[in-house]
Amino acid sequence: MGRLENKVAIVTGAAKGIGSAIAKAMAAEGAAVVVNYATSAEAAARTVEAIQQAGGRAVAVQADVKLAGDVERLFTAAETAFGPVNVLVNNAATGGFMTFEATDEAAFRSFFDNNVLGVYQTTQAALRHFPKAGGAIVNIGTISSTNPVPMTSVYSASKAAIDTLSLALAKELGPRNIRVNVVAPGYTVTDITRDAVDSDFGKMLAAGVPLGGRFGQPEEIAPAVVFLASDDAAWVTGERIRASGGVH
Repeated sequence: MGRLENKVAIVTGAAKGIGSAIAKAMAAEGAAVVVNYATSAEAAARTVEAIQQAGGRAVAVQADVKLAGDVERLFTAAETAFGPVNVLVNNAATGGFMTFEATDEAAFRSFFDNNVLGVYQTTQAALRHFPKAGGAIVNIGTISSTNPVPMTSVYSASKAAIDTLSLALAKELGPRNIRVNVVAPGYTVTDITRDAVDSDFGKMLAAGVPLGGRFGQPEEIAPAVVFLASDDAAWVTGERIRASGGVH
């Protein structure tokens, strides 16, 4: 029996990268998984197909987490497919390397709308839809919120907001048996970072990783999320787990 049997999980931004790896890992542990995507329909379908071929349960649901109406539709679709949602993984985010000087207002709003407002919208919906028995929320942060590198200033600030929001919510929602935790990946190979991995900048970052001197893989982030979503973490809330290869 998997650690997530009888769990219904929404994973936002789950078409590719870390989100896809999380969705697959959760399904492998028995969860019924809603693979959320904003625009990457084909990639989301591939994630669902991989889960189903492995014997798991999953559906893909399009929704822009910045939009309250989309988020409500996402939760309704999840309930229609699998029943009440009791796990929310907030993975959808906008990232990328950009100098502070080059970050105009549109880019600033994109970082904060996707990375903070999106989590606000989905968490609000979770409070309306989680069962009375409670649930688990896992927010995907980054080590950059406490250890930013050049060209990540506004992105790092948006993720720092998630750290603080998660800690505050853990205290506020604990009486409702809703746990809120953060997994903070380190330098990880995704579509956002792929071009940087082999650059001089990427090699400099990798050299500072104690475990292997390399970027991590999405599949190395997912187990921490599975743990925090499971009943193994029933007494864990308000925590931030780094999955970074030792980078602090």
